Amino acid sequence: MDPSSPGLEGHLAQRGITRRQFLRFCGLMAATLALPARYTTRIAEALSTAPRIPLVWLEFQDCAGNTESFLRATDPTVVDIVLEVLSVNYHETIMAPAGQMAEKSLQDTVEQFPGQYIAIVEGAIPTKDGGVYCTIGGRTAIEIVREVCRNALVTIAVGACAWDGGWPAASPNPTGAVGVKDAVPGLKNLINMPGCPMNVANLTAVIVHYLTFGELPATDSMGRPLFAYGHIIHNYCPRRGHFDAGRFVEEWGDEGHRLGWCLYKMGCKGPQTYSNCPSVQWNEGTNWPVGAGHGCIGCFAPRFWDTMSPFYERLPNVEGFGVEASANRVGLGIVGGVTAAFAAHGVVSAFRARRHPLAAHEEEGPPVQTDGGD
Repeated sequence: MDPSSPGLEGHLAQRGITRRQFLRFCGLMAATLALPARYTTRIAEALSTAPRIPLVWLEFQDCAGNTESFLRATDPTVVDIVLEVLSVNYHETIMAPAGQMAEKSLQDTVEQFPGQYIAIVEGAIPTKDGGVYCTIGGRTAIEIVREVCRNALVTIAVGACAWDGGWPAASPNPTGAVGVKDAVPGLKNLINMPGCPMNVANLTAVIVHYLTFGELPATDSMGRPLFAYGHIIHNYCPRRGHFDAGRFVEEWGDEGHRLGWCLYKMGCKGPQTYSNCPSVQWNEGTNWPVGAGHGCIGCFAPRFWDTMSPFYERLPNVEGFGVEASANRVGLGIVGGVTAAFAAHGVVSAFRARRHPLAAHEEEGPPVQTDGGD
């Protein structure tokens, strides 16, 4: 780092961000990474002294939802932090150059910083007919992603589309869309961050973890960071108490809906989706879909467009938490006076989860994708 440079805090101060705001951001990153509060200072020191790492952001078959998520982070804006810590050399949405000059920025980064830049990929990569269904500057997405990611220090696939093809890959998948892991087989240092879109707090936490500890965070068998995708939403949902008591929303707008009862019967996929949505939430921690009265649609799950739809029908089978059971069967006598409600709504016993809410997950870990999805 240039000794004459005012440093990260100096640059942030020029943007109107105080030290208190900066430390609050570092505290948020520690919490998101499930680290003790004492790591706040270490994160602040790491960010203040880290050399600027080049970053390129590729965008293919997508809706730009992950870019929108990235640009809408606030207090202080993640953009402010990231732009000072990283050198964003290529991002179609926010970069100044256009056309050939834009593509030159990408090529220059790949050639001048081999193995030293971070590659973020948004969107699915079409493979059918030679990949002609997505081309940029005369090059196919499959050609670009293979060159860029194979030469990157770290590759982060953001959003459902970049993870496993997302909506473009939904049956019948006319363009042969796939995610990064299938487009570039055997890619090392790949972090998968599914979601529609991914949460920018989690993306930033991955980068902060690398800058602080010099390594990527621990992941599950599908390459998803455990701090963000290590627990079932259902286990931390604020409506969980209503689930255990057999209080369910029967239809949108009914009394149970107004009182914040469980949305499982309305199709909520929380019991089968791994994400930290309940704790990190969205829009600067303002709220999240279930908190706003809408069930989880399972957008963090494998091939969710196919495996989690119809989105407004309840899951036919609920496994992986509490006592595994069919959604149409319930152990009688669970909660005395609400036994009938439990049987009617197809709720599993919560006794094990109540005694050891994390035991089942910690022993078994997130599910491994099979041909049948989750």
